[in-house]
Amino acid sequence: MDRWLTRIFTLRMLRRVKRLLALLSNAFPLWIVLGCVWAWFQPSAWTWFRPYIEPGLGVIMLGMGLTLRFADFAAVAREPRNVALGVAAQFLIMPLAGWGIAHAFQLESGLAIGLILVSCCPGGTASNVICYLARASVPLSVLLTMCSTVVAIFATPWLTRWLAGAWLSVDAWALFRSMIVVVLLPLVCGVTVNTMLGRMKNSARIRSWIDVIGPLLSVAVIVLIVSCIVALKKDAIAGAALQLFVSVLLLHVFGFGLGYGFAKLAGCREALRRTISIEVGMQNSGLGAALATKHFPHLALAPVPAAISAVYHCLIGSLLAAWWRRR
Repeated sequence: MDRWLTRIFTLRMLRRVKRLLALLSNAFPLWIVLGCVWAWFQPSAWTWFRPYIEPGLGVIMLGMGLTLRFADFAAVAREPRNVALGVAAQFLIMPLAGWGIAHAFQLESGLAIGLILVSCCPGGTASNVICYLARASVPLSVLLTMCSTVVAIFATPWLTRWLAGAWLSVDAWALFRSMIVVVLLPLVCGVTVNTMLGRMKNSARIRSWIDVIGPLLSVAVIVLIVSCIVALKKDAIAGAALQLFVSVLLLHVFGFGLGYGFAKLAGCREALRRTISIEVGMQNSGLGAALATKHFPHLALAPVPAAISAVYHCLIGSLLAAWWRRR
């Protein structure tokens, strides 16, 4: 009897821990805002992360891979139209919006490159949480994040070179090599490990913990990357405040709005419209910040749009989710 009672209470404690970890992950917008505010007023608390920005991005991709299996990629075949619509919207709407805003505001080279680079990035993992809160299609959101990340290995370097060429010569091959190292390799490693776990005993229990700890780890690293950029570039942000904040805000307003409109014109039902809107509007800002920091170190403002983007898309996504949830 004592043994059974002990086991029941242990299981209850484990469930509570998992709920707490999931709650912490779902509060991602709050952590981003708090981290950026803290970094603004106390930069020295965050600048230490500068050497770890690129490895940190690899950790995020590894965490994403650990939640997937090779069998999950077969799910694309079951929803080819919706996946194709979402990925097409991701790499048509946002890059063109970024390019158009950069031209309209006649942004200086650093801001323009940074804005276009983040607009050419794939959807971020935070979109899955926002889709859940908005009562959108979470499975499709996961598929779109996965597929846009894979497509971005090729699309992000070449779109950035094509669209940003008017401001600065962009080495697309160097960007492509970075995408292989910090996106493809960690992603494949994570998927491989998770697939192998499926052949082990108690794999369901291990995966249940990975599904909880993985997103939380990603959230923590994204907050570190974005807050570090804000801390490092505080003076540059203050100097370009108006153009910076307005241009990045418009980028995400267009992303969410045009993504929804694109899905509506394509005849998608409401849940799919919300999903595509969120996937298009929310970028992998950590990737944009890491690539800008590594490949454009001579442009002080290049990583900044990605950092501000992380704040904006979380806030806009959270507000939309709250509104849609009431509906």
